[in-house]
Amino acid sequence: MRGVLWVSAIALAIHVIPLFLPRNMPEQELAIAQATEDTPSRLRFLVPLKTNDKATAQDLRTAAELLREGAPAEAHDLALEAERRDPTSVETQLLLARICDLEHMGRCVEQSLSKAARLAPHDARAELLRADLSEEKGDLEGATQALARAHERVPGDARVGVRYGRMLSRLGKPDEALKVFDALEGRLPQARLLVERSQVLTREGRSREAVKLLQQAVQADPKLTEGHLQLGLAWFQLGNADAAEEALRRADRLDVSDTRPLATLCTLQVRAGKIEGARQTRTDLERRFPQRMDAIRELCRLP
Repeated sequence: MRGVLWVSAIALAIHVIPLFLPRNMPEQELAIAQATEDTPSRLRFLVPLKTNDKATAQDLRTAAELLREGAPAEAHDLALEAERRDPTSVETQLLLARICDLEHMGRCVEQSLSKAARLAPHDARAELLRADLSEEKGDLEGATQALARAHERVPGDARVGVRYGRMLSRLGKPDEALKVFDALEGRLPQARLLVERSQVLTREGRSREAVKLLQQAVQADPKLTEGHLQLGLAWFQLGNADAAEEALRRADRLDVSDTRPLATLCTLQVRAGKIEGARQTRTDLERRFPQRMDAIRELCRLP
């Protein structure tokens, strides 16, 4: 018992002692602020870093990030100071763009993103952030243009290519999307590439062709959860409910931490009028994910 008390006392001291030490080290202020939830308290610890000569640009960016949601104006000031101390930092410009977006300062967003692009001509992050911000506002055309520029900057980047191809497909440009995915041959596992191509076909109503690609995908990689999930959806679109259920349950067995296969099955069962089956599927989901019960019921609404 005495040993437990000693351990508890030492742990308490580790957390409390820093509060009584002279707080002139940025790392200490940041650590305290990170352990603090409310914005007013964070402001008290972080705003003084702007005039602290020991604070690096990274320290100031971290402080600005902690205040970005709750106090964007103060976060903006800290980010500007980070820029003053390190004018060549792309990270600072990206942070400034996100803060300015919260403040509805469009010109500031554009200036920061343009500066980030100039600082790192072969870095796609500025255009990817521009795509994020455009997509959040429902501007899919603007997001697509930003992704096109990102793709030009890093043509061999599979992550950027996949996102660009998906966006082209969403905009109803299947031929362009398939060309982007064709260019990823050898840069993305074949099974994943087949799934991406199948998604383009599914969106165009070419479910039979999509099923063939997805069957090839799960044959190439039997453990690819996404392949089985998409195969289930494609089978359902073709009216083969049994094959759809088999594929979705296979996806569920491959990754029991993923709610999507059973949630999708539940939704499809409701659409097919299999209410008892849907009720059982939803019950299975609720038992497995009790902490997500509300979300599950929203995903699978029973009549």
